[in-house]
Amino acid sequence: MSLVIKQVRSSNGANGRQRDTLRSLGLRGINKTVERPDSPQLRGMVHSVRHLVTVEEK
Repeated sequence: MSLVIKQVRSSNGANGRQRDTLRSLGLRGINKTVERPDSPQLRGMVHSVRHLVTVEEK
């Protein structure tokens, strides 16, 4: 199973760790989408920026 992650809000105003997490996920701007394999580590990263992204299971 994999997760489709889409950035829906800007990282402006977010703290540096949240910006770094978005970059680690491969997200580089609003409305950009990435697909990543599901893992506990990935879910933790998504949880830390949950107010900036939407997630769908694929």
